[in-house]
This record gives sequence, structure tokens and C-alpha cells, in this order.
Amino acid sequence: MRPRARAFNVNGKPVTMHIHLAPMEGVVNARMRALLTAVGGIDRCITEFVRVTDQLLPAKVFYRLCPELHNGGTTPSGTPVYVQLLGSEPQVMADNAQRAAELGAPGIDLNFGCPAKCVNRHRGGSILLDEPELIHAIVSRIRHQLPDATPLTVKIRLGYRDSSHFHDVVSAAETGGASLLTIHARTREDGYTPPAHWHQIAPARERFRIAMVANGEIWAPEHAQRCQDESGCEDIMLGRGLLSRPDLALHIKQLQSGQQHQAWSWEAVFPLLYALFEDSLQNCAPRHVGGPTKQWLGYLRRNYPQAQQLFEQIKRLREPADLQAALQQHRLRAA
Repeated sequence: MRPRARAFNVNGKPVTMHIHLAPMEGVVNARMRALLTAVGGIDRCITEFVRVTDQLLPAKVFYRLCPELHNGGTTPSGTPVYVQLLGSEPQVMADNAQRAAELGAPGIDLNFGCPAKCVNRHRGGSILLDEPELIHAIVSRIRHQLPDATPLTVKIRLGYRDSSHFHDVVSAAETGGASLLTIHARTREDGYTPPAHWHQIAPARERFRIAMVANGEIWAPEHAQRCQDESGCEDIMLGRGLLSRPDLALHIKQLQSGQQHQAWSWEAVFPLLYALFEDSLQNCAPRHVGGPTKQWLGYLRRNYPQAQQLFEQIKRLREPADLQAALQQHRLRAA
């Protein structure tokens, strides 16, 4: 008899975990959000960031990055999608947050964690982690202008070059009026190099009242448990881990409730990949059709040898018809 799955807990106490899907720029668009939330286990999504500079953006910008606004702000499976903004001008950020809310966004998220150099050079993303006062001004201005019923959340890293301002940034988000703070447990200087320093979240979790979500290096259910234990956070955010194992959130949730979970086989995962390819056929220029599929295979091959084999077969293919023929042939073999 197989042993009963262990429910997740923090400090020995069972918890009800919420799992958030990371807003991975250039990767997790509306189609990916639809595919991943249909699997199950995800409680909230966040869009790729809307870049805010010096003007109120037209509605079409928000609809392009968050087409779920046409569906009540949720994915087809009903998961809410918050609109994420990135910028440094408090009033302009507030005006755009208000517009997103008026268009039906179920919540607004602020990006103070993006490590991209091109973003940081223009005073966006993680560069602002060295300016807690500005973060407070942005958060408080947006909170003042948003409807009371619209949640305002914030995503950060431990810091820019180091974590010396970390608690000041947490305080800025809390006193500014944010209701939830997602913390990628690395600095911008760390990039995505392992490990994630979950333990550095714990003192802030004890000191501040704002709800916190831990993020970084969660590739398997045991990582989620360890992240909870070290950070003290009940809730987690998944990014690359979910792309490499599409059933990861579902697996974690089922373990949390004491259920067994049979890890998905490649035969279960491949239809998701093919659905992404079909969407690309319809919505991408011919020269870009293969990009999303190859990109996802790059993550999937971490856990599925078949993904590596398929990637090797199609990586040099450019024509949509050639890509489709190769994928269909693989589907027949995998059936």
C-alpha cells in the first residue's frame, strides 16, 4: 500500500495555500495562462507588465496584454488575472491603474522586481528597490486613486545590489496601502542563480502585517514545502517550475489536501504543447510560429526526455508546414 500523501504545513500547522502564476515577460501570455490554469491549482495570474512612462495609455494597450478583460478579468477556467504596471511616475502610474480597473481588471499589481537591464536603465523594475520612498509614493498614490474594492499588490526582490533596503521596501508597500507582497527571494544582482534565499523573507514575515507570497526556485512539491518552512509564507508563486511541470500546482494542491497525485506523463503534457502551436499558427506571423513552441520545450525538457528529443527535431525548422508535420508525427508516435 502506498503511504498517504502528507499535507503541507508551516511550523507544524496545516495551511490553506494559494498559488500564484508568475508574470514571466515574453513567456506567460494570455494563451499560456489559459493552458496552465486549465490544468488546475492556480489561484491568481498576473499579466506581463504594462510599461508606463509619461502618459495615460489607450485601452487597446491593456486589452492587448490582458485580453481576459473581455472575459470579466479571468482566464477561461475562471482564474483572476491582475494587470501589472511598471513605471516610476506616481501620478501617471495611478492614472493607468485607474484605467485598468475601469476596464475590468480584478486587481492591479506593481512590478518593482524586473531585473532586465533595459528596464532598469529607464528607472523601472528592480532599480527602484534602492528608493523605498519613491515606492511608497507610487503605491500610496495608486491606492488613493483606485476603487476601494480593487486589490493592489506588489512584486519585489530582496533588493537591487544587496538586501540592505529590503525591510524599508516592505514597509513602503505596507504603509502605502498594498494588500499583498510577492517576494522573489533573490536580489537583482543574484539574477536567477540558485539558490533562492527563502530564509531572508522570514524576519519580514514576522515584523510586518502585509500578506506575503514567496517566489523563486520552486521546481517540485518538496521545494514548495521547504520554501514555506524557511520563509514562513503560506502562499507561493510559481514560474519556471510550472512551465517545466504543467501539473506542479495541481500536484502541490493535492498533496496539501492529503490526496495522491500521479505525475503527468509526456502523453498528458504534449496536447498542451500542441494547443500552443495551433494558437501560434492562427495568431503569429509565419516566421514566428515556431517560437513559442520551442521556447516551452526549452522548459519542458528539464523533466521530460521526450521534450529534448522533440526540440532537437524541430529546432532548425522555420516553415509552419514543416513544424506542423513534425509535431503531428510526434503526436502519432506519442498516442
